[in-house]
Amino acid sequence: MSRRIAWFNCFSGISGDMTLGSLVDAGADTDELVKLLGQIPIGGWSLEFEPVLRNGLAATQAIVSARDDGVVRTFMHVIGIVEEARLPERVRARAVAAFSVLAEVEGRLHRRPPAQVHFHEVGGHDAIVDIVGSAIALELLGIDSVAASPVVTGTGVVRTAHGLLPNPAPAVVELLAGIPTVGRDVNVELTTPTGAAILRAWGTEFGPMPAMTIEASGFGAGVRELEGTPNCTQVVIGMAADSEGSAGPVGQPLVVLESNLDDATGETLAHAVDRLLEAGALDAWIHPVVMKRGRPGHVVSVLCDPALASQLSALLTAETGTLGVRASGVQRWAAERQPGVVEVEGLPVRVKVSPGRVKAEYSDAARVARITGLTLIEVTARAEAGFRSVLPETEGDDDLSPPPLGA
Repeated sequence: MSRRIAWFNCFSGISGDMTLGSLVDAGADTDELVKLLGQIPIGGWSLEFEPVLRNGLAATQAIVSARDDGVVRTFMHVIGIVEEARLPERVRARAVAAFSVLAEVEGRLHRRPPAQVHFHEVGGHDAIVDIVGSAIALELLGIDSVAASPVVTGTGVVRTAHGLLPNPAPAVVELLAGIPTVGRDVNVELTTPTGAAILRAWGTEFGPMPAMTIEASGFGAGVRELEGTPNCTQVVIGMAADSEGSAGPVGQPLVVLESNLDDATGETLAHAVDRLLEAGALDAWIHPVVMKRGRPGHVVSVLCDPALASQLSALLTAETGTLGVRASGVQRWAAERQPGVVEVEGLPVRVKVSPGRVKAEYSDAARVARITGLTLIEVTARAEAGFRSVLPETEGDDDLSPPPLGA
């Protein structure tokens, strides 16, 4: 299977609105984007896209207008907002991952557990719209992986809810750890915490433009004009080229984390898997093994994006008490899928649709089963049959094209 890449050229830094603007400039459908953003359960905001020039370069500026509701949201509050929006799965996962890395960094900086972190600037309407909107735009463009150039930062100081801080801000420095960066002698916040979190959570490779067949590109404009260079973030979108000498197309690069345990209870293992999935793991599983001295044990495995490997390794260690975690690189060829929604007894149930198959979302089906008294098997069967019944008639049985994204 082929893989579509979005490579962000951060020659003037990156922010949430510049990311969103660049993806729209590259062709993301604004009507569908705003429609899906409308599912976020917060009001008092609007989003516009304005064509502008930055040092003579055509770009798109994403402008979020919002009233200040005075609410300082915690990490868990923001995650609740994202979850309640019932967005497509990959959009939800990307948004949660971005806010999770922000919470982890802010927690370290302020010596608080991530769940208790209070988001100030990044918990406002504009930051939520920027992050969730960018995740939606990636989905609309069919992006499978994100890459980026070295990230440019400025100098001087920045004004925050905690007062004046050095530029780049401490959160930006933490988020960019391990990512190539370049400082410019410009007294402007070129890279914001939101932009840095997007790269940390979604980026899988950093450096020059990866080998790809270019399909589209766009520029997202920052608010200020900079002397000598356009204040923009560029995105280049294309299909990944096959690896040299490879017998087939390149898969999505992922990491598998594993740890052997012979002293963890079933409750501990189950809780650890739940926490890993909540923190952004793509999958997590347990299988029994026989360890040294004939002891029965378990191997906990976690599939994740490389950008989350460090965070999830630390979480796996904290939740299980393991003395070590190993990692290996893998590639994934995921079947194409689209989300859909049907109703069972008047209640919504999400479904995943891939060629030849419709599968009901377990959590939705279980919730409807509890409310209605139906069995889980009955809810699942009715949801999947209900989705098939609204599909247009085709000559074959394998055409399960879903309704438009967000339907």
